[in-house]
Amino acid sequence: MPLNLIGQGNKAFVKRVSGDMDVRRFLENLGFIAGTEVTLISSIGGNVIVGVKDSRVAINSEMARHILV
Repeated sequence: MPLNLIGQGNKAFVKRVSGDMDVRRFLENLGFIAGTEVTLISSIGGNVIVGVKDSRVAINSEMARHILV
């Protein structure tokens, strides 16, 4: 299921990052790597703030759809 559907405050593990090579590289540089635990902190209008590797990252809904948990 895409990251933006897990619900605010829930934790999940990244299973896969989809998209073309540039999208995957961008998300992996932000810390979204298979096996990493993430927490959905906030979701406003599809855009999300995610806790990943002791950081908070804001991504838009399009990018969040590429992160499968």
